[in-house]
Amino acid sequence: MKVLQVKNSWFSDSDLRLDASYHLSDGPIAKARLKTSPYSLTTLKNECDKIFSGAIFKRTYVNSYKYGWPYLTGSDMVKADINSGKYISKKSTKQAEELRIQKDWILISCSGTLGNCVFTNSDFEGRIGTHDLIRVIPNEKSVKKGYLYAYLASKYGYGLLIQSSYGGVVKHIEPHHIENIPIPILPEAQQQEINNLITKATDLRVEANGLLKVSIEKFYDGINLAQEHLEALNKPLEREISNSYKISMNELSANTFRGRNYSPRKQRIINVLKTGEHNNLRDVLSVDPFYGARYKRIESHSLNSVELLSQGDIFDLKPKGRSIATRSIKNLHQEIVSKGTILIPAQGTLGENEIFGRAKFVWGYLEKKVIAGHAMRFIPDERRIQPGYLFAVLSSSLWFRMLRNTVYGTNLLGFIVPLINDLPIPRIGNVKESEIDQLVKDAYEMLTIANEYEYRAIEFVENEIESWQKS
Repeated sequence: MKVLQVKNSWFSDSDLRLDASYHLSDGPIAKARLKTSPYSLTTLKNECDKIFSGAIFKRTYVNSYKYGWPYLTGSDMVKADINSGKYISKKSTKQAEELRIQKDWILISCSGTLGNCVFTNSDFEGRIGTHDLIRVIPNEKSVKKGYLYAYLASKYGYGLLIQSSYGGVVKHIEPHHIENIPIPILPEAQQQEINNLITKATDLRVEANGLLKVSIEKFYDGINLAQEHLEALNKPLEREISNSYKISMNELSANTFRGRNYSPRKQRIINVLKTGEHNNLRDVLSVDPFYGARYKRIESHSLNSVELLSQGDIFDLKPKGRSIATRSIKNLHQEIVSKGTILIPAQGTLGENEIFGRAKFVWGYLEKKVIAGHAMRFIPDERRIQPGYLFAVLSSSLWFRMLRNTVYGTNLLGFIVPLINDLPIPRIGNVKESEIDQLVKDAYEMLTIANEYEYRAIEFVENEIESWQKS
């Protein structure tokens, strides 16, 4: 139980907030430290042209970019790849311009999970953002935009952002709650150093996402798949391709009687991937795809604890898991994923925007991490295939569709490994495969360096504030 004596002046500073959670949050600690600042203070509203959240609107989703604008939610914005596949109707969204996001803004989650910050790059530009995002448009009057972002993303900025939250089960913050957040005006040289780190991180992420996109395009080129054919095979709804079908007794597998697993669309994709030279998946893996172990997840922050990433965490821009005790994990070294492994969430539902069936590559920032058992491991045999190329194949929309037609279960689904093992991996020649492999590896190295730059910028801000207490 936390106990704190409060001063009368604190109530007037907090709009007469009487709830204990407000005064026991990290916000008061941050404010106390900022009072010792050797530098002048400004406020968030003074450093912004505008702080606002979009108007609440009726969301009408469509299945194609031809009829809709890319839609960004609070959970999407913190992902490494913000292309969620959600599109909001151009015809029905009348207030689109009020909701449209631009480059070099700061987005803050303001409903449910509070205080997550993202500095927008060109990948965000033009997207329609949910009304549950606070948009901060920096004007660089006294502080540079990169420094402003690093400050808000620091533990001190976070404490100040969420201090004024309200609500019961679902917490909220509003733009007017954060407009008076104090911001120290650091010397120009320090601000420039922080700003440069954030700018470099932003540029690297755009470049990395571009390389990953090119790697998939080169794979499709390698199997001579035209864009029109790809779109026909990749329609979100199975019924748009075939709603009913017949199969012969000879086509039935002992592993499944589920109708979905015999989809004509799946067979068409298999035929496309088998057009040229190919291997079955099992032929290019060191071992069959497998789940991680199950164990008790006992929260611990001791020296003998380890960070556990869930199958959802691995898709975040800066993955952050929970700290658990190692004593409950029998073979810890086996749960730590190795470089070159491909992870695919293998427990979930068939929602079009779910992570179930989507691949991530262990290279750089995901190396040597403990990953939850629900993420299936695919370990390439590097004598037979290059891991970056295999990742490009498994992360393609064709493999995504096939995986979702190779499932068992009712509500939460899983993959049938014997059926996955027989799915085809096209071989397009050593030169092309090496080129794709290098693109993927370069992209993940860039994402890793980008994270390091951002962590350094935030650490710079936190260390500077903490140094005021020591001096």
